[in-house]
Amino acid sequence: MGSHMNMQVAGVVAPPAPKTIEGMLLPQVMMRDILLKTMFRKNLSVVTEIALAICLPVPVTQELVDLARGQKLLEAMGSLRAGTNGEMGYQLTDSGKARALDALAQSEYFGPMPVPLEVYSEQVKRQSIRNLQVTRDRLLSAMGHLILPDDLIDHLGPAVSAGRSILMYGPPGNGKSSISNGIRDALGDKIYIPRAIEYAGQVITVYDPIVHSSAEQEVEDPNSLRRTTGRFDSRYVRCERPTVVTGGELSLDMLDLVYNPTARTYQAPLQLKSTGGIFIVDDLGRQKEPPQSIVNRWIVPLEESRDILALQSGEKFEVPFDTLVIFSTNFHPNEIFDRAALRRIFFKIKVDGPNQEDFLKIFAMIARKKKMPLDEDALIYLLQEKYPTIDNEYANYQPVFLIDQMISICEFEGIPYQMSPELIERAWANMFVREEAIIH
Repeated sequence: MGSHMNMQVAGVVAPPAPKTIEGMLLPQVMMRDILLKTMFRKNLSVVTEIALAICLPVPVTQELVDLARGQKLLEAMGSLRAGTNGEMGYQLTDSGKARALDALAQSEYFGPMPVPLEVYSEQVKRQSIRNLQVTRDRLLSAMGHLILPDDLIDHLGPAVSAGRSILMYGPPGNGKSSISNGIRDALGDKIYIPRAIEYAGQVITVYDPIVHSSAEQEVEDPNSLRRTTGRFDSRYVRCERPTVVTGGELSLDMLDLVYNPTARTYQAPLQLKSTGGIFIVDDLGRQKEPPQSIVNRWIVPLEESRDILALQSGEKFEVPFDTLVIFSTNFHPNEIFDRAALRRIFFKIKVDGPNQEDFLKIFAMIARKKKMPLDEDALIYLLQEKYPTIDNEYANYQPVFLIDQMISICEFEGIPYQMSPELIERAWANMFVREEAIIH
């Protein structure tokens, strides 16, 4: 792994591994109980294995084991464990088992030690989305496959670099979603996501394999001489900057802590999982709640970089809010927002359909890519006969759609790729369904 893997991995400062129990800022009883529950549930007895399970360095794990031994909750097993490099084995005493069962009844959580909220907040600052400067080249290379008007990149670049909030609006089918994905690809660096955080003795799980794609995980070989632990705090997972995409299914309660009554733990809401990354609200205006109330829910977090969550007890607490929020809608902003809400969305970017000239450029480019020869009669038929029926509204998705349809027809008929007025007519019929009454 060499020396290039220092604590500053590619720009983002990694969270340093804990050195002592004291320095961890977690309640000692909580740490001891997680140790006991993990040993009990996973049937572990040697410190190197326990350390991997609770994601702490071996010396700190040993310190916890010694603490529990001092309280007569663990005892040494006397004989060294076979096959563990002569490591001492430990087991729960009767009162240790009783304590573990008691602790499990209070909370099923075991495994990785959580990171205290205030410690996590420091890491959020170190890897803030607002520290990123996205250059024009980065953005262009991430969106190179899209044909976008030049001024769109002019607007998008500063918006992404500011890490504030963006509203993209315009007719459907012009790549608002592809642009959001392009922005995500342009971010490109890695950050650290905690497996779980702790607040007021409650555990909130954050890392979620569905949202977070973890970067290469180094597999630990407990027998290797050069232990790789200690590079960074393994209570975190090194990941791509997260992207959460929600659409019509987004409801306001998805932005609250999720309590699991069986395990008695919480799961972080979507916006907390997307910390350090992007939260995309696609298709704004299609949700059950009115767009105005959805945006209102984000206003304080967007302005103050903090969000407020509530525990089961009703106690409210602050968490960092460090997310680039992208709203995307097919409505005109004035139809769905009042002035106050609009003022608070920092960047508003119109993503419009192409004009006729750009439409033809896209059409020709896709035809060339898909090896479909252009035909003048077919194009004249398309522009003069078909488009006037939809008020000449061109959209970016249409060239791909029409050309793919014609390719499918040619393949079905067993003829070489070609376009003709007749094939255009058949492809067009699939793009728009004729208005007609269906007898049920």
